[in-house]
Amino acid sequence: MFSRLRRGSAVAAAVVAAGFALTACSTASEETSASGESITVTTNSGDVEVTTAPKRVVVLDNTAAETVKAFGITPVAVPKQLFATDQLKEWTDNDAVKDVGTHNEPKFDVIEDVEPDLIIGGYRFSKYNDDLKKVGDAVGAPYIDIAASDDAADGRVAAMIRQTETLGEIFGKQEQAKQIVDDFQTKLNAAKGVAEGKSVFLAVVSGGKIDNGAKRLSPLVAPLNVKDVFGGEGGDLHQNSGLTPEAIAQANPEWVLAMDRDAAVKPENGQQATPAAQVFAAQEAFKGTTFADKNQIVHLDPQFYLREGIQCYGDNYQTIADAMGAK
Repeated sequence: MFSRLRRGSAVAAAVVAAGFALTACSTASEETSASGESITVTTNSGDVEVTTAPKRVVVLDNTAAETVKAFGITPVAVPKQLFATDQLKEWTDNDAVKDVGTHNEPKFDVIEDVEPDLIIGGYRFSKYNDDLKKVGDAVGAPYIDIAASDDAADGRVAAMIRQTETLGEIFGKQEQAKQIVDDFQTKLNAAKGVAEGKSVFLAVVSGGKIDNGAKRLSPLVAPLNVKDVFGGEGGDLHQNSGLTPEAIAQANPEWVLAMDRDAAVKPENGQQATPAAQVFAAQEAFKGTTFADKNQIVHLDPQFYLREGIQCYGDNYQTIADAMGAK
């Protein structure tokens, strides 16, 4: 994935010269800019040359955020509303970390103002890849999209592992990256050991309704070899797929894996959302089903919708392993 590009003396001289020129118009110290060697990173939009050990990092991709934090890095700017999770409060509650808005209304001017030496984008921000590359070019910061994709050739989970290893190379944290991957693999293997062959309904709860959450959750269960009772009817959690409680009951899955979207993203009307567990308990149609009678509903991490990185997937694999292994 990486090809190391040692800098020649001519390039080094140019960098030194540029450094002297910049001191005339910037008060930033030498420690505030990337100071490692140059590597070529394979991204979702081609190869990008990146200088390792960047100091001023903008992190836009929520799937990469927890790994960057695990490396001890505090970014200069993030989309705080998208990172509003317990795991990232040190960033979102830190006034020194600037807010770049959301993927619906990004603040490109904030990214320019913080003068980053690396911009990590992709996933929700992937539609702005071209715009963000221009911003990066304007401030001299490489822009990379290394987010794990649902349609990656070998699946999202394998792409997550590559993403973690890539971040380890960029920040010089290869050992930490290996530990993250090893911990993830242990949890995945535990879930595989108890989930294989079981029938499941992949649910999303939003606005007090239960719908098909396969679009978000199929990548999670792909390595588990479970049977999705509505397989091939993926649906979109932003559009009601038309599933009724009666249809879910008729499918009668052994297990339900439920994502509570409202737990992560509060309803726009400002009203208090009904927890997913209460929504399921209120369904008369579910009486007599295997999953309801045996209490085989696994409620995934409440922050799943905002996290979605390798740590999140690992935590939920452990939750699945604990629930199914106890039966």
